[in-house]
Amino acid sequence: MIRAVLLSLALAAPAAAQEQVNAAPGAVLRGLDKVSGAVSDLDLRNGERGGLGRLTITLRECRYPAGDPAGNAYAYLDIVEEGRQEPVFSGWMVASAPALNPLDHARYDVWVLRCKTS
Repeated sequence: MIRAVLLSLALAAPAAAQEQVNAAPGAVLRGLDKVSGAVSDLDLRNGERGGLGRLTITLRECRYPAGDPAGNAYAYLDIVEEGRQEPVFSGWMVASAPALNPLDHARYDVWVLRCKTS
Protein backbone atom coordinates (compact mmCIF):
# COMPACT_ATOMS: atom_id res chain seq x y z
CA MET A 1 0.00 0.00 0.00
CA ILE A 2 2.69 2.48 1.02
CA ARG A 3 4.80 1.53 -1.99
CA ALA A 4 1.85 2.18 -4.31
CA VAL A 5 1.35 5.64 -2.81
CA LEU A 6 5.07 6.46 -3.08
CA LEU A 7 5.15 5.22 -6.67
CA SER A 8 2.15 7.36 -7.65
CA LEU A 9 3.77 10.40 -6.02
CA ALA A 10 7.05 9.74 -7.83
CA LEU A 11 5.27 9.47 -11.17
CA ALA A 12 3.28 12.65 -10.58
CA ALA A 13 6.32 14.70 -9.48
CA PRO A 14 7.78 15.32 -12.98
CA ALA A 15 4.43 16.65 -14.23
CA ALA A 16 4.16 19.01 -11.25
CA ALA A 17 7.75 20.13 -11.69
CA GLN A 18 6.99 21.18 -15.27
CA GLU A 19 3.99 23.31 -14.35
CA GLN A 20 4.22 26.82 -15.79
CA VAL A 21 4.29 29.59 -13.21
CA ASN A 22 4.06 33.36 -13.22
CA ALA A 23 5.91 35.73 -10.94
CA ALA A 24 3.77 38.15 -8.97
CA PRO A 25 4.74 41.64 -7.78
CA GLY A 26 3.85 40.81 -4.18
CA ALA A 27 2.01 38.60 -1.71
CA VAL A 28 -0.41 38.62 1.19
CA LEU A 29 0.87 36.82 4.28
CA ARG A 30 -0.88 36.09 7.55
CA GLY A 31 0.80 36.16 10.93
CA LEU A 32 -0.36 34.80 14.28
CA ASP A 33 0.93 35.78 17.71
CA LYS A 34 0.31 32.51 19.58
CA VAL A 35 0.49 34.21 22.98
CA SER A 36 -2.03 37.00 22.44
CA GLY A 37 -4.03 35.29 19.70
CA ALA A 38 -3.69 38.38 17.49
CA VAL A 39 -3.88 37.73 13.75
CA SER A 40 -2.57 40.22 11.22
CA ASP A 41 -2.24 40.27 7.45
CA LEU A 42 0.86 41.65 5.73
CA ASP A 43 0.51 43.01 2.21
CA LEU A 44 4.08 43.08 0.84
CA ARG A 45 5.69 43.78 -2.50
CA ASN A 46 8.75 41.79 -3.60
CA GLY A 47 11.78 43.06 -1.69
CA GLU A 48 9.64 44.80 0.92
CA ARG A 49 9.82 44.19 4.68
CA GLY A 50 7.01 43.94 7.17
CA GLY A 51 6.88 43.40 10.89
CA LEU A 52 5.11 40.94 13.15
CA GLY A 53 6.01 41.56 16.78
CA ARG A 54 9.74 40.86 17.11
CA LEU A 55 9.96 39.43 13.57
CA THR A 56 10.95 41.20 10.39
CA ILE A 57 9.63 39.44 7.29
CA THR A 58 11.12 40.10 3.86
CA LEU A 59 9.26 38.88 0.79
CA ARG A 60 11.79 37.94 -1.89
CA GLU A 61 9.42 36.53 -4.52
CA CYS A 62 5.91 35.15 -5.01
CA ARG A 63 4.85 32.75 -7.78
CA TYR A 64 1.56 31.16 -8.80
CA PRO A 65 0.37 28.68 -11.46
CA ALA A 66 0.04 30.24 -14.93
CA GLY A 67 -3.57 30.84 -15.86
CA ASP A 68 -4.74 30.42 -12.26
CA PRO A 69 -3.84 33.45 -10.13
CA ALA A 70 -6.10 32.22 -7.33
CA GLY A 71 -4.24 28.91 -7.39
CA ASN A 72 -1.52 27.56 -5.21
CA ALA A 73 0.83 30.46 -4.42
CA TYR A 74 4.29 29.99 -3.04
CA ALA A 75 6.62 32.68 -1.70
CA TYR A 76 10.27 32.94 -0.78
CA LEU A 77 10.59 34.57 2.64
CA ASP A 78 13.42 35.64 4.92
CA ILE A 79 12.32 36.00 8.55
CA VAL A 80 14.63 37.51 11.16
CA GLU A 81 13.99 37.93 14.88
CA GLU A 82 15.25 40.96 16.82
CA GLY A 83 18.49 40.19 18.61
CA ARG A 84 19.47 37.28 16.35
CA GLN A 85 21.85 37.43 13.42
CA GLU A 86 20.76 34.25 11.68
CA PRO A 87 17.28 34.12 10.13
CA VAL A 88 14.72 32.02 11.97
CA PHE A 89 13.36 31.09 8.53
CA SER A 90 14.64 31.42 4.98
CA GLY A 91 12.97 29.54 2.14
CA TRP A 92 9.82 28.83 0.16
CA MET A 93 6.40 28.58 1.81
CA VAL A 94 3.47 27.04 -0.06
CA ALA A 95 0.00 28.50 0.51
CA SER A 96 -1.84 25.19 0.26
CA ALA A 97 0.60 23.34 2.54
CA PRO A 98 2.10 25.69 5.14
CA ALA A 99 3.29 22.72 7.22
CA LEU A 100 5.50 21.56 4.33
CA ASN A 101 8.19 24.14 5.16
CA PRO A 102 6.98 25.97 8.27
CA LEU A 103 8.39 28.72 10.41
CA ASP A 104 9.44 26.96 13.62
CA HIS A 105 9.01 29.67 16.26
CA ALA A 106 7.72 29.43 19.81
CA ARG A 107 5.57 32.56 19.62
CA TYR A 108 4.76 33.35 15.97
CA ASP A 109 3.32 31.56 12.95
CA VAL A 110 3.52 33.00 9.43
CA TRP A 111 1.99 31.59 6.27
CA VAL A 112 1.26 32.61 2.67
CA LEU A 113 -2.34 33.38 1.70
CA ARG A 114 -1.93 34.38 -1.95
CA CYS A 115 0.14 36.27 -4.49
CA LYS A 116 -0.87 39.78 -5.52
CA THR A 117 -1.33 39.90 -9.28
CA SER A 118 -1.72 43.65 -9.68
